[in-house]
Amino acid sequence: AKHRAAVDPPAQDTEPFPFVFGGAFSLIDQKGATRTEADPNGHMQLVFFGYANCPAICSAALPTMAEIAAASTAAGVPVTPVMITVDPVRDTVDGMGEPLAKLSPDIVGLTGSEDDLAAVRKLFRVQRKHVFDDPTYGPIFSHGSHIYLMDGQGRFKTLLPPITSPERGVEIVAKYASEAVN
Repeated sequence: AKHRAAVDPPAQDTEPFPFVFGGAFSLIDQKGATRTEADPNGHMQLVFFGYANCPAICSAALPTMAEIAAASTAAGVPVTPVMITVDPVRDTVDGMGEPLAKLSPDIVGLTGSEDDLAAVRKLFRVQRKHVFDDPTYGPIFSHGSHIYLMDGQGRFKTLLPPITSPERGVEIVAKYASEAVN
């Protein structure tokens, strides 16, 4: 099935960034279900672009993202961690579940066609470049390293560097969650 991926993101209100991140999209999760930019439960979301099983930056960013989401949820602010693949050949519906479950039972892995994923990368301004071919994993792509904080409707709130401590990440999530309530 063909999935939509918008290329014109919605306007943001009061973002401190000179450009917009995010927008409407539809991809497939590791269970085969369609997921859009909105969390089905209205939870805030932490979004990272990478690989479900990666020995490089993902191995730092994904566990950090999962820790921030778990600690925020435990503190009363439900957060869904979301990994969007940069390689749909390597990260398939069937192949993402096991490595992601090792990080968190709550992490959502998203994949789709290369065209759909390219459109989503464009929405988030994520560059992907073929770096080399690994004899074990195949093509290796460089990709962004930031974690995007999105609200429950999929609207961008802020960026977290992958070196953000879980404690600081929880503070940032709580700040934006309280702004959404007020």
